[in-house]
Amino acid sequence: MKNTLKSILVLFAVTLSGLVSAQNITGKSTTVNIAGTSPVHDWVMNGNAANFSGTVKGNTITNVKFSMPAKNLKSTKGSMMDNKAYNALKYKKSPNITFTAPILTVGKENLAGTLTIAGFSKAINFPVTVIKNGNSYQITGTENIKLSDYGMERPGFLGVKTGDAVQVTVNIVAN
Repeated sequence: MKNTLKSILVLFAVTLSGLVSAQNITGKSTTVNIAGTSPVHDWVMNGNAANFSGTVKGNTITNVKFSMPAKNLKSTKGSMMDNKAYNALKYKKSPNITFTAPILTVGKENLAGTLTIAGFSKAINFPVTVIKNGNSYQITGTENIKLSDYGMERPGFLGVKTGDAVQVTVNIVAN
């Protein structure tokens, strides 16, 4: 009986310490860059107001959530380009770009998750690097996606349309 009681107490202590050692983290700074092409000029849109959250235990971040308002993206080509992009992103119907993943580990990996753009969700593997420095995590990644994969029409002007492929780069610092 004593051994059973000791075993239960040890199991309870291990479980409790596991719950106590998990910590919630949130994004402190975020940058998103989307680079694309057109027959006339290459273009870039940048955003820096996004939300990131997860739960850390050891070298693992679980319940990864990223969300950014589509209208936070700003072009280097001005408001006409911005408005064309917002319409392509269907921002009125789907105001946020989101990414969720069940688990992310420190180091380099292909992060498997769900990316939602313009109201269309798709499973994606996003190559990322996670560097842990004390209680801070730097998460960086770059992936090429096609607008058409998310049901988006390529923005254009006077019959000249952007390319279908864009490169998405994300940098997040969270603690």
